[in-house]
Amino acid sequence: MNVITAWMEKYFVPLAAKIGGQKHLVALRDAFIGTLPATMAGAIAVMLNAIVRDMPAKFIQGYDGSTIPVIKQIIAVNGFMWSGTLAVVGIIFAFSWGYNLARAYQVNELAGGIVSLAALLQGVGFSFSTSAAMKLPAAAAKIINAGSADTGISYADGALNVGGWGWLKLGQLDGNAYFVIMVVGGLATIIYAKLMIRDITIKMPDSVPPAVAKAFTAIIPAAVALYATAIMYYIFSLTLGKNGDVLISWVQKTIADPFLHIGQSLGAIILVTFLVSLMWLFGLHGSNVMAPVLEGIWGVGLLKNTNVYDRSGMAGVKEAIKAGNGDAYMWVRGSFDSYAWFGGVGGTITLLIVILVFSKRADYRMVAKLGIAPSVFNINEPVMFGLPIVLNPIFFIPFILSPIVGVTIGWLATAANLVDPVVVATPWVIPPFLYSLMSTGYDWRAPIVTLVSFIAAIAIWTPFVLAANATKEVD
Repeated sequence: MNVITAWMEKYFVPLAAKIGGQKHLVALRDAFIGTLPATMAGAIAVMLNAIVRDMPAKFIQGYDGSTIPVIKQIIAVNGFMWSGTLAVVGIIFAFSWGYNLARAYQVNELAGGIVSLAALLQGVGFSFSTSAAMKLPAAAAKIINAGSADTGISYADGALNVGGWGWLKLGQLDGNAYFVIMVVGGLATIIYAKLMIRDITIKMPDSVPPAVAKAFTAIIPAAVALYATAIMYYIFSLTLGKNGDVLISWVQKTIADPFLHIGQSLGAIILVTFLVSLMWLFGLHGSNVMAPVLEGIWGVGLLKNTNVYDRSGMAGVKEAIKAGNGDAYMWVRGSFDSYAWFGGVGGTITLLIVILVFSKRADYRMVAKLGIAPSVFNINEPVMFGLPIVLNPIFFIPFILSPIVGVTIGWLATAANLVDPVVVATPWVIPPFLYSLMSTGYDWRAPIVTLVSFIAAIAIWTPFVLAANATKEVD
């Protein structure tokens, strides 16, 4: 074990630390964190609708919250909350990404956010058209054609034609936009930042107010950056987009969806779980280092599940998962926390329980008593660095194995339809069991699956805690 630890400290830790400190990845992590006020507000709205609209329907036959006074108003208000948050989370993320990336380059953050947002909107489809063959009476055709200038609907040669311009498709402004934003928004912001750093700007007299001067200074870098992305969108429209696809929909179908589907495999889930634990063991915040992967793949999946759940309920989510059309996914970001990372990464609350029951070491018991309360709310830093678990060879194996077993149990239960998939972004400080209950739209079976993982984690940790009793003279 000492040989492995020494090798990891020499080769793995410096590499992981370098990756974790890479400014673009740090900015991306902070961009995801920056969307939390909106995504959590939207998640609370969906959660409240789950309580008043969906949960009673599971126990009361014929229950319809949309017909009950007060309840239907609550549902309607939560609908507006969803419309301004999760429905357009791509816009929110675009600004957050540009803002944090500009801050990483130490240039005007506000302008960086605006550039990234503008780069997203450049590629959104503002028009649509479709046609359906049908026969209509002459009187009906005349009425339709008379209003075509306003409606965009016309009838000719046995076909009903529908078209419009000046609209925004929510499917290109929600989580579907994340992958395009990361690339296009990042490219635009980096071009802007590089030009700012090289001082290719409009110089204003000292008498001009600072706010005005900063805005004018950003004009040339922002214009060049946005022209670069506009040209890229134009070239795409002439090549890969000839069939009518916009870049966002094309990237979603050809790049994002395959990544999301790979993320549904148990092997990919176990690999990421392993890496997060491994980084923590060497004092690195594994969840933060892996945030671009966790949020970029499974976080997007959670946003998709939430949107489908808000529109069509759990039945709609399951139908979308079964269809495999990329609208919903079985395993998403909240699934890790529901079934493996209770009490923090490593399932550390189970370690504390085992210590309090079996440990004879006074130092361990003292840390466990102090750490149990924070661990209930999934805060495990006092245990990680106080016990410590970090660089503790005795706890290497259980700290890695416990969450791997947890995600395996959760994945198998969800795949077998023994429990509903996670559909609600739940605040990470919610205690275990309640977390899985809320995140699955109040599926009562979810806490039972969590309990199975919980018991398995206790069984894994117990022999190692007993072994630790012999590593130091018992007080």
